[in-house]
Amino acid sequence: MRQSIPPITKNLLIINGLFFLATFVFSTKGIDLRVILGAFYPESPNFKFWQILTHMFMHADFSHILFNMFALWMFGSVVEQTFGPKKFLTLYLLAGLGGFILFNAVNYFQIEQLKDAVQTQGIGFSQIYEAAKLNMQGGYHTNSIIQNNQAASELLTNYVTPMVGASGAIYGLLLAFAVLYPDEKLMLIFFPVPVKAKYFIPIMVLIEFYMGYQNIGNVAHFAHLGGGLIGFLLTRHWKKNLYRWN
Repeated sequence: MRQSIPPITKNLLIINGLFFLATFVFSTKGIDLRVILGAFYPESPNFKFWQILTHMFMHADFSHILFNMFALWMFGSVVEQTFGPKKFLTLYLLAGLGGFILFNAVNYFQIEQLKDAVQTQGIGFSQIYEAAKLNMQGGYHTNSIIQNNQAASELLTNYVTPMVGASGAIYGLLLAFAVLYPDEKLMLIFFPVPVKAKYFIPIMVLIEFYMGYQNIGNVAHFAHLGGGLIGFLLTRHWKKNLYRWN
């Protein structure tokens, strides 16, 4: 029988739930918390330093938070019981930070290419930057020049679309679980065949990499991979000393 939810995991579940509820409540007042607390690209005029942390507690919709919180409960409980609250919280937050860093590192190269394309076509970068500023005031602001140019339109989208979700941190927990308990069997609801964690989770990582490389869906795949990488490295390091210190 599964033990009670450990304290940090429980508090993270509550905090995420409160943020999601607040997002709904504020939206009825015309305030989109995802724009304030989601993480924009650091060069965007909409970026604020607190977004590095707060984006981990924001979610796009109910299915988004439902999946992440289920994974937090399922894997976070086990990882916290293994490492204790302090190391667990450290892993969770650093994995979220790792997701933010890798996602934006990949975006940097894409955005620089878009900048070059825009400048080559004689479009002033200041037009895009000012349009991005206006988006903080609500609605989607652009102009005919940007709308009719694919590179300019994509560049603006990168500046006005925040990254939200705990998925980077969650992938850190998934990889931590795979390192700690490689022979535990897992299965998906739509693929109810038990597969050991040491095979199941690496397959998920490969799928994420492929989808990120192909830019499939409106999902921050490289944030997942960045969080997973941090979770893997930290857990490998801590596992060596787990029984020595405990």
